[in-house]
Amino acid sequence: MTESADRPSSALHTDRYELTMLGAALRDGTADIPCVFEMFARRLPGGRRYGVVAGSGRLLGLLRAFRFGESELAFLRDERIVDAETLTHLENYRFRGSISGYREGELYFPGSPVLTVTGTFADAVVLETLALSVLNHDSAIATAAARMSTAAGGRPLAEMGSRRGGEESAIAAARAAYIAGFAATSNLEAGRRWDIPTMGTAAHAWTLLHDSEEDAFRAQVAALGEGTTLLVDTYDIRRAVETAVRVAGTRLGGVRIDSGDLPIIATEVRSQLDALGATETRITVTSDLDEYAIAALAASPVDSYGVGTSVVTGSGVPTAGMVYKLVARHDASGRWIPVAKSSSAKTSVGGRKSAYRTLQRGVAESELVIVDGSDASASIPTAARSLQVPLIVDGEIDTAAEGPSGTRAARAHHASARAELPLQALALSKSDAALATVMMGRS
Repeated sequence: MTESADRPSSALHTDRYELTMLGAALRDGTADIPCVFEMFARRLPGGRRYGVVAGSGRLLGLLRAFRFGESELAFLRDERIVDAETLTHLENYRFRGSISGYREGELYFPGSPVLTVTGTFADAVVLETLALSVLNHDSAIATAAARMSTAAGGRPLAEMGSRRGGEESAIAAARAAYIAGFAATSNLEAGRRWDIPTMGTAAHAWTLLHDSEEDAFRAQVAALGEGTTLLVDTYDIRRAVETAVRVAGTRLGGVRIDSGDLPIIATEVRSQLDALGATETRITVTSDLDEYAIAALAASPVDSYGVGTSVVTGSGVPTAGMVYKLVARHDASGRWIPVAKSSSAKTSVGGRKSAYRTLQRGVAESELVIVDGSDASASIPTAARSLQVPLIVDGEIDTAAEGPSGTRAARAHHASARAELPLQALALSKSDAALATVMMGRS
């Protein structure tokens, strides 16, 4: 049974070969060998200059539910996926190892040891797919959202892309976007689950439902008050703005524009609102925005943005491209030895690693990664910031990283980490990583 009655098991959110490897390891006696697995990205996809770690708080909750109950075991038995010995092992499975990683909201670069999993081979190998699916998705969304937040220059952003993603991935995307600087979401489940502020008023269907735009506006103001935001581009925008101010008065909260040449229209709407005396009425724009469209509106009289498809799909980069690799294990004498792939273009660096952000006068300079067992630790600058924190210790989860409070902490940490970046790191153009990864003591 799962640990929590209201949380479904996450144990089968995995690839079949994780369990077939487990079965083979139980058979040949290697299942209990202590191992270190590491999650990292070989490169930053899409020419991004940095990545944002997101999803670790969600992952901890899913690991709490990583239990093989009667239903999961019956499926594995009926489909003959594993043998009886493996079924017995899985029936009692609970991750008893330790996980450390970059604090959620932290920035990462190529080779950054974002997550380090220590445990027996049997404990750790089965977590690969779940850990990758969570962090690859959420980190891609958070990275795109951070770029949009930078482009917005302090103007608030709302995530409103639920209809462009799967029902659960949409909730995860709302959380990742919030961590990376978005102010609100349209998704109510994300608001309930993660305590993210929610927003939303009416769609074009509301206007089309009524006999006239004025009838629709009057009904909305009657229901939501003069501080509501009226959607003004169903028919003629200029006429709609005039109607909106006439109906709601000069204290109308806002108008939303969802189509057209936004820089030109926003300027015209601002002038019209001011001429009508609605000088405090805010302008929100939506309409397939991404970081580039937001940047193009920097000089326009726009007060806030609503972003949908682009943010929940990673703005063209839907996965962070992280991998999960065995980097160290015990040998026959019980000593730690580094192991690594040497495949062309898919190499890895063996050995457990520690990571630091080097800083000069508060500005990030490099990503310093040190392979344990080397004498490179003496080279760590005094101003360097340690990047890894314990998330699970001997099977015990750090609850501070979970839930709404963990989400808020990740959001705050992201803001401080992003503030350390040099100015060129915030550019939207494709480039190499903003910080070089310096690997010391590599095997």
